[in-house]
Amino acid sequence: MQQIVEFVLELDKLKAVTRKTRPLGQDRYENSAEHSWHIAMFAASLAHHAETPVNIDRVIAMLLVHDIGEIDTGDTIVYVTEGQAERKIAERAAVERIFGLLPDDHRDKFMSLWQEFEDAETPEARFAHAADRAMPVLLNLANEGQSWRENGITHARVVARIGPPIQEGCPALWSYLEAQLNEAQQRGWYGSMTV
Repeated sequence: MQQIVEFVLELDKLKAVTRKTRPLGQDRYENSAEHSWHIAMFAASLAHHAETPVNIDRVIAMLLVHDIGEIDTGDTIVYVTEGQAERKIAERAAVERIFGLLPDDHRDKFMSLWQEFEDAETPEARFAHAADRAMPVLLNLANEGQSWRENGITHARVVARIGPPIQEGCPALWSYLEAQLNEAQQRGWYGSMTV
């Protein structure tokens, strides 16, 4: 029991990891714990639109563990591609440390879920990636491009980074978002430089 308590208290630190997108109607930025909960709920609501049938319980579990490494590494906006390999190595070390607080069987289960998400080879992992990539986009669309404008993210950069994983995991979602992103471009909701 003590190992589980220590693990859960360590997870509380995810609430302090600040992201670049603001929750609707808020002046503050969301944190990674909020993001994980939000995309888990989004995926559960969207499951019937998955490219192929998915085990939604597995998808939700992946979404709840996928950003835990950010406790040690912090969050990097999805549109940044430079240094990605180094960040992945650091994130892996972080999840090994954090899941290592648990008894071996729990540690192995969570590591397996985390790795499945990273590999993006199963229908569940591809659908989880689609939800993960889409949620910040939905917030940006609702916030008139807030983080795109603040961080100089162009329409082309958004489409290049989020289009393929969303199209692969949930084509219906991509059909919806593509039209929304094009409309946002007409409204001037993007930045003029790429990160």
